[in-house]
Amino acid sequence: MTAMKNISLQTKILTLIISLILFVTISFTCIIAFMETKQTEENMGQRALQAAATISFMPTIIDAFKLDNPSKVIQPIVQRIKKRVGAEFIVIGNADSIRYAHPDEEKLGKHMVGGDNGKALIHGEYYTSKAVGSLGPSLRGKAPIFNEAGDIIGIVSVGFMIEDIKTVIFNKLIKVSGFAFIVILMGVAGGVMLSRNIRKDILGLEPHQIASLYRERQAILFSITEGIIAIDQDGKITMMNYSAQRILGLAEDCTNRKVEDVLPNTRMYHVLQSGKKEKNKEMILQDKHIIVNRTPIVENGRVAGVVASFRDKTELNEMLDTLSEVKRYSEDLRAQTHEFTNKLYVLSGLLQLGHYNEAIQLIQTESDIHNHQNKVLLGQITDRTVQAILLGKIGKASEKKVEFSIDPNSALQGVPKHIDMSKLIMILGNLIDNAIEAVEGQASKRVVFFVTDVGEDIVFDISDNGNGIKDDTIHQIFNRGFSTKEQADRGYGLSTVKEIVDELHGSIEVHNQKNGGAVFSVFLPKQLLKNKSKHA
Repeated sequence: MTAMKNISLQTKILTLIISLILFVTISFTCIIAFMETKQTEENMGQRALQAAATISFMPTIIDAFKLDNPSKVIQPIVQRIKKRVGAEFIVIGNADSIRYAHPDEEKLGKHMVGGDNGKALIHGEYYTSKAVGSLGPSLRGKAPIFNEAGDIIGIVSVGFMIEDIKTVIFNKLIKVSGFAFIVILMGVAGGVMLSRNIRKDILGLEPHQIASLYRERQAILFSITEGIIAIDQDGKITMMNYSAQRILGLAEDCTNRKVEDVLPNTRMYHVLQSGKKEKNKEMILQDKHIIVNRTPIVENGRVAGVVASFRDKTELNEMLDTLSEVKRYSEDLRAQTHEFTNKLYVLSGLLQLGHYNEAIQLIQTESDIHNHQNKVLLGQITDRTVQAILLGKIGKASEKKVEFSIDPNSALQGVPKHIDMSKLIMILGNLIDNAIEAVEGQASKRVVFFVTDVGEDIVFDISDNGNGIKDDTIHQIFNRGFSTKEQADRGYGLSTVKEIVDELHGSIEVHNQKNGGAVFSVFLPKQLLKNKSKHA
């Protein structure tokens, strides 16, 4: 198998073509040779037989048999006829096969040899035969000679030597072989041109290389998360990977279909006509915001197709939001560190000035606050991710002069594995940040966090004493791009939270409090498999 791989495609094609041409040509030549041999022998035999029959009916020949010396009359006539007919010999004998005419006059008056006169002398038949005569192997035409009474009085034998017949056949075969050789040369030349053309079409690659590239291509197309669609110059889809089907929500492979049937508002035709690539273009396909790159396929200076790669902008936004939340989480920790550093500087200043009572009071106040927070945060909430998030938000709230408190009834033993850290940061980070922003401008700024894992769900409540949410917009706050704030690049946080909660098969609720402010409640199932079965 390895040895076959080392043989180039051009060699394989040439070998196959030359073998086929040789087989067909040799077979054809053999058939022609066989038919030509038969035909030549038949023609020469018929020619000899016709000459013999003609001579047997000549009156001069018949009358000469009545003479005492028939050879004197017959021999000159036969020699002239032999030259005219082109036969090797013409022999005439009587009823006893005694020669009256022969190319060699010394054999006149002697018996004819060959043993093939019986059918003519006995039965009066006209026929051809092969026999070895006095001159050697020959093909003969035999004809009986009848007198006026209808009696057989002699025989005429006209012959061509077998060697002469073979020479004629050989000369004809030389012509056929010459033609066959020309056919072989033309076939070889055509095979070389065909193999070169095929090799050019496949970019000089060998079949095993093409197979390897195809396997790698399929693996790459299946592994990448970006959707890829390729079309030819007629706008037919030639390739679509699994990610493209998933992003566009297509249930089946759309290969060989017109691209506009699958993507009605595509701009791939524009690239096909202009030949210019397009990068990072936003558009809506199948109700999804996607970012598209379109690249023309150029072959021999002309556009032969277009490849479009695209990714779901929602996924990009989720990734960016996650990175943003991680960054904010880091900033919150830095803010907390900064706040404590400032307090340490104040404490150091008080001690240096000798105001020991004020220093002790500051330490006592901070200790009481942290003891109260730590009792709940470290004693009743044991999940490290939630602890870290809350510590960061406490520092951020303190820096913004917001009273961030944890409900003393909160309790959380741990978060299930299917709720990973990034999802938790996205959910709690967005909701707490929104609550801190919501209380800006209030005389008393308060945000309360509550969590419990009693029952089958983990419940998070984040409440604030801000202005709440207007009744006419409360049903829109989870829509992507909707925001009650006028700044740019807003309206993605809550929609991302909703998508993550839905992905975890949970739910999120929001309502306004009677005394002002809003409450966001998130319910996340502890057992994802059980929850899936409920929604099935």
